[in-house]
Amino acid sequence: MAQVLAKAGLDAVYSYAGRTANPVAQPLPTRIGGFGGAEGLADYLRAERISHVIDATHPFAGTISRNAVAACAAAGRPLIALERPPWVALPGDRWLHVPDYEAAASALPGDGSAVFLAIGRQNLKFFAGRDHAWMLRFAEVAAHPLRDATLIVSRGPFTVAGDMALMRRHAIAHVVAKNAGGHAAEAKLAAARALGLPVVMIDRPVLPLRRVAAMPAEVMAWLHGADRGV
Repeated sequence: MAQVLAKAGLDAVYSYAGRTANPVAQPLPTRIGGFGGAEGLADYLRAERISHVIDATHPFAGTISRNAVAACAAAGRPLIALERPPWVALPGDRWLHVPDYEAAASALPGDGSAVFLAIGRQNLKFFAGRDHAWMLRFAEVAAHPLRDATLIVSRGPFTVAGDMALMRRHAIAHVVAKNAGGHAAEAKLAAARALGLPVVMIDRPVLPLRRVAAMPAEVMAWLHGADRGV
């Protein structure tokens, strides 16, 4: 999305939350850090004379997405969400759908088996104290609250062959994943399918009603013809 906006020559700013020490560089002016809730975001939109907002956050970044809806309503700014479609189970998949992290932790058997906990690092506390050997994969080295855990530092996209080899090497018996959608991290699901492994799939958070696009071209069509400061 940033590349498309930059190529079109639009006056736009890219906002990172600041949770990653070395985020991917973007072809737009970039700000890093929070806004101070919905009210702070609304103040920012007014102060910077932002005319349109594109919520291109992760599908599980529920707090900022809710704040964006509230802030745009308060500031009178139109909002569109760029959201990749969720993954859908295919023949051979053994998915157990759960609504949140706590339910995902409760769904595991607690029998000491090895679990590929593919949920990032923000919500690991729900799995602390459970009897499993954990395999974690982060984009960078980071602290975590889990005992008996192996940390793999790697940034996607990943391959099915690579994830199958990783799961075999660590004797993975269960996979826990967030339904983030997209291709960069989809390989673990195909690998689990090929190996016959069960997947605890955490469903996306429920968000307020908003306009949603699946592709940058749809967002550009929405923006077309308007005076913009995105």
